[in-house]
Amino acid sequence: MTKKLFVNGTLMRGLGLHKNLAGATFLGEFNTKPYYRIFSINDVHPGMYEVKEGGVAVTGEYYEMSDEIWAAVEAGEPPFLYDGPVQLEDGSIVDGILYPQECIKPEHTDISEFGDWRIYMAHKSSNNKSEI
Repeated sequence: MTKKLFVNGTLMRGLGLHKNLAGATFLGEFNTKPYYRIFSINDVHPGMYEVKEGGVAVTGEYYEMSDEIWAAVEAGEPPFLYDGPVQLEDGSIVDGILYPQECIKPEHTDISEFGDWRIYMAHKSSNNKSEI
């Protein structure tokens, strides 16, 4: 069997956990419908969850993979992340990596305005350089 998965954090190309997708087929970059909030979980990974209002579109990548690759992805995910339904901008509902809203803590940064983990991390990196 194969699994298709929308990812919006460190599993994306060029990022830390992308190696866990070795052998998966990249199907393209996609945006979600504007139904989500996204938080930085200690600048280690994003946490995305669905909201009824005040959501944004989130950028991510879509992959097709074998059950073996999915097992490696699942085993490498940080705590609390789970596989759940995500609605893409074309209206399709696909499996994606989500984070429970109840696990968001005050120290987690709301990065919804960026809508993209890579853009947030680049922004953070450029701000850190300008502070030196």
